[in-house]
Amino acid sequence: MRGRFFSISFSIALAGAATFLPASPFIAEAQAQSCGQLWYQRNAIYARAGYCFQTARARATFGENCFPPYGRLSPNQQARVNALQYQEDMRGCPR
Repeated sequence: MRGRFFSISFSIALAGAATFLPASPFIAEAQAQSCGQLWYQRNAIYARAGYCFQTARARATFGENCFPPYGRLSPNQQARVNALQYQEDMRGCPR
């Protein structure tokens, strides 16, 4: 009986928690990361898309190579960048 009560209570708690989950799976993944990790992931997306970085930090991390499409992102990449930027803003990370 005790195990069944726990199972029902746990299911109810999970159902209530589901309403507070982020709308994007990218946000859920990003929530457990530091500002530095968020910065790296965001800029790695741009680097893979050939973005020409202007800052010394980004150039030191990702190199000075840029190529077409010069940072133009697909809709999925842009959604990921937006989610990472949102998390950076929520944490007060510098950009």
